[in-house]
Amino acid sequence: MVRDLRDWLKEVEKIGELLRISEEVDWDQEMSGIAYMLGKQIGSPALLFENIKGYPRDRRVLLSMLGSSMDRIALAMRMPIGKTAKELIQFTRERVGKRIPPQVVDARSAPVNENVLFGDDIDITQFPVPKFWPLDGGRYIGTADVIITKDPDHGWLNLGTYRQMVMSKNEVGFYVSPGKDALIHREGWWKRGKPCEVAAVYGVDPLLYACGSLQAPKNVSEYEYAGGLQGEPIEVIKGEVTDLLIPARAEIVIEGLAYPGRVANEGPFGEFTGYYGNPGGPQPVIEVKCVHFRNNPILTGVLMSDYPSCEEGWFYSISKSARVHCDLEGMGMPGIKSVYAYPAAASAFGVLVVSIEQKYAGHASQVLSLAAQCPGAGYYTKWIIVVDEDVDPSNINEVLWAMSTRCKPVEDIDILRNTWSTYLDPSQNPPEKRPYGSKVLINACKEHRYLKVFSRRMKMKEEVYNRIKARWQKLGLPGEPSEIKDFETE
Repeated sequence: MVRDLRDWLKEVEKIGELLRISEEVDWDQEMSGIAYMLGKQIGSPALLFENIKGYPRDRRVLLSMLGSSMDRIALAMRMPIGKTAKELIQFTRERVGKRIPPQVVDARSAPVNENVLFGDDIDITQFPVPKFWPLDGGRYIGTADVIITKDPDHGWLNLGTYRQMVMSKNEVGFYVSPGKDALIHREGWWKRGKPCEVAAVYGVDPLLYACGSLQAPKNVSEYEYAGGLQGEPIEVIKGEVTDLLIPARAEIVIEGLAYPGRVANEGPFGEFTGYYGNPGGPQPVIEVKCVHFRNNPILTGVLMSDYPSCEEGWFYSISKSARVHCDLEGMGMPGIKSVYAYPAAASAFGVLVVSIEQKYAGHASQVLSLAAQCPGAGYYTKWIIVVDEDVDPSNINEVLWAMSTRCKPVEDIDILRNTWSTYLDPSQNPPEKRPYGSKVLINACKEHRYLKVFSRRMKMKEEVYNRIKARWQKLGLPGEPSEIKDFETE
């Protein structure tokens, strides 16, 4: 049973996907450089740095936590290994709807409370925080993190992933993209003249990290989705200095306050797009009031970079695809077959493909419009493509084939303007135009009014396929026969 990061690491080591690095490595760009270079290899291992320059051996850093490994993602989501991306999306879809609220446990026995610091004892620089890229504005303690805030009106807890730069021994930056829940919560508290309470998990269970990217509805806590995926409640404890619930089995957690008008220079930071984000400037600051950490703590980090080294894209592809599928079905859309967000498209933010069985006139256009603006894909997604059920959305060659043979650009392409985007989009210039963006809707389905007379695609007879498959090795053919499921029936 995996219940936290350490349980997960044991399972990852069992399947041979954990690399312990005992040689001394510098926190200044060396750790991230190793992760970047190794990440060019699909399926490269998770990296546990156990000897970091200038720090004792009981201070460790985990990078490439999930990487491009479907098995590590599966273990994080509490699912069986050996599954394809499509199968993991289906598993996530099935479980994400079974929400289970968190369970408050005794704080005295919580692993995260093995060490608790207040006041002058607080020094977050005791953790070996990486500097990832040469032009980064500083060291970023918050990358593979979960930031917890509370809605001031309704009390909803949100878990999201936002970057956090070390400002001093008791201060971190609080950058949040426009429209994100933490920013809405922060502004809500400030309008009341009160500071915003924040808890930041820096040594995170990969399940909570993955759920922080789910783009959940704003009135649902990601704790509930994590509980549904795990099949039992996430154990939490009440904060020491905030009215927040923090994971009882986390490695490192801070609690703090973000005060109205209190800012400091933050950034730039190499982001998930493969570019530096906004040029840096004044951002709100969190004053750290309490630090919780386990003995021999592990700081979790994620390298933001170009594909395929940016591991965020791989697990986000799974969670986003499942989330959008659930959104569409939740809005009553019939005929949704599968959904896929491409990891290579700026960490799965950029391109989304939906396959459908067309049921009525305008069905494809309706799916396009709803997919483009639903909670799971409203943020930043630029290219939304709908294809027929005989096209696999996760196979880019099939998608391109459908676009080339079923889409008439003059009729089948629409553009949405002034949509929700991000300050991190390098294509929107001058930067003052951000965070507004645009979206392209591409109908790559057969034209509905001509479905019955649309040109037939070539298919094998199933009996011929099975005959060849049975004789594959006897015929001296290399490898294994390709899996084919769609056959000619006449």
